[in-house]
Amino acid sequence: MVLENLLYTENHEWVKVEGEMAYFGITDYAQHELGDIVYFEFPEIGDEVTAGETFGSVEAVKAVEDIFAPVSGEVIEINEALEDNPELANQSPFEDGWIIKIKLSDKSELEKLLDAKSYAALIGE
Repeated sequence: MVLENLLYTENHEWVKVEGEMAYFGITDYAQHELGDIVYFEFPEIGDEVTAGETFGSVEAVKAVEDIFAPVSGEVIEINEALEDNPELANQSPFEDGWIIKIKLSDKSELEKLLDAKSYAALIGE
């Protein structure tokens, strides 16, 4: 499943932009490939994330994978629900399974991301 209103990375992260803020998560494709997710490692509120750099990790039954920041900014919120229920990223990757919310530092970075059509082509949908 690929949602039209989101932007994507080649590393299977999604971005939902709301004004100067952005939510990050892993795509439906990513959660499917990982299998049952059991743990997330988060950055701290106030941390700066940099586009293309690791900001955390996701641990699943099959693997542990780094999560890369699609764009740069300051972490203003983490999805604390994932601490107790990491499987939310499997059940609802685009809604309840968001990972962090940031304040964007450079909106021009959004232009480097994939739109839904390009991401769907990347994953063969």
